[in-house]
Parts: sequence; C-alpha cells; structure tokens
Amino acid sequence: MRDKRMSIEDVVAELRDGMTVGIGGWGSRRKPMALVSAIAKSSLKDLTVVSYGGPDVGMLCATGKVRKAVYGFVSLDSIPLDPHFRKARQEGEIEVSEFDEGALQWGLYAAALRLPFLPTRAGLGTDVMRNNRDLRTVDSPYDDGEKLLAMPAIHLDAALVHLNRADMFGNTQYLGPDIYFDDLYCLAAEKRYVSCERVVDTAELLAAGPPQSLKINRMMVDGVVEIPGGAGFTSCVPDYGRDEVAQKAYAAGEIFVEASR
Repeated sequence: MRDKRMSIEDVVAELRDGMTVGIGGWGSRRKPMALVSAIAKSSLKDLTVVSYGGPDVGMLCATGKVRKAVYGFVSLDSIPLDPHFRKARQEGEIEVSEFDEGALQWGLYAAALRLPFLPTRAGLGTDVMRNNRDLRTVDSPYDDGEKLLAMPAIHLDAALVHLNRADMFGNTQYLGPDIYFDDLYCLAAEKRYVSCERVVDTAELLAAGPPQSLKINRMMVDGVVEIPGGAGFTSCVPDYGRDEVAQKAYAAGEIFVEASR
C-alpha cells in the first residue's frame, strides 16, 4: 500500500485555476481551514466551490478565488450568515447555485454513483426551481406518475476534507457526531485530499471507534496531510470546539489573508 502523506503545499500545487472544488464539513464545523487558508494565499482563481458552507466559502470569496459558489447554506452557526460571502453575493462578485440541503446531498450522491441525476422531491414548489432555471423534472415511470426534480450530479475535480484521524494510506476516521457528507465529497471527486489532526497506525484507527467511524477508506483518498488544529477556528470535536473569539474576529475582517488577485 502506498504512503499518501503530503504537505499543504503539495496539495495546493495539484490544484488548478477553474477547478470545481468540494469542501467538506458543515457550516463552522470541521472545515479544512488550513488547506482553505493556503488556497486563499495562493495564485489560484476562478474556482467553483461546492460546500455546506461556512468560513471556507467566505474566506475564498473575500480573497477573490471564487467564480461560482454551489451551496445549501453559508453559515457560521453562531453567526447566522458569513459576512464575506454575503458581501460577495449582494455585490454580484460571484455566480451562485443555491440549493436546499437535501438537493445538494443528492447531487453529490449522484456523482458518487456515477449517475447523471437522481430523482427527489427536495426543491419542488420552492424558489430552488425558479433560481436554477437549468433544473429539470422527470415523471415517475411507475403507476404513481409523480413529477420529481431530477437533481443533476455535482462532479468535483477535487475534494478537501478534515477529519480527526487517518493512517498514512488514506483510511480516515471521524470521532465526532457526524460525517457531514465528507464521504460523498470524496466519492464525487477525481482527486481527494484529507487533512487530519493526527496520522496514526491503522491498528489505532480500529481501536479508537466503531466501524462506522471509518467511512472514508484508502480507495477514496489521494493525499493525507497531518495538520494538528487544521480545522481551527471551526470545531473538530472531540479534539476541540469552535473558537468563538477567533470566529468573531474573522467575521469582522480582522484575521484572514490578504487578497491575491
């Protein structure tokens, strides 16, 4: 088995202008902020960012990296709306595709299954259809004949996720309450990069939690980066909680990198 350990710089060097990049986590929880910060400091541009968004989307918007944002929300949890994303959205600096949480999940799942779309009721009868004019509906081929939203697959060029533990081969473990669809991001992407709090022996992964905590395996990962505190200031429980002081400073524009335009 191949040793997949990389540096932050190695990961950023594999990204290109114009890529569609999925970022795992949820709001202001377990975001791969060290990787996001490195992208914000880089010369990358014109990215399409797919996320259950938090400061990842806001920071990349503020530093001029985002051409288009695809999201179910962009929230800091304790601060309802990321102010840097809000500014970019209100001033028309970015293109957007605004989905509800279920439709975004279904788009990632369709890509993971290598399907062109998946049928869903999520989004029907809402402004999701009005604001995404390219969405289509399909009729059920069965006796019910129900009209459903055909959620298109959201294919990713690269996925960035942060979890609690990983081994050098890419087997990855979350120890908090939720995987936050990080597994779908990895399955939907051509290249998958995991940052983690600590790289450990495979046997330690097996001893640390139940089998369901190992939903991302080595076949779903191209690179592993050990970055203690790599989700900060977002939370990465049980290793640490969200740093509310730092988050407020970020929201006020006091602690993020200078724009690279």
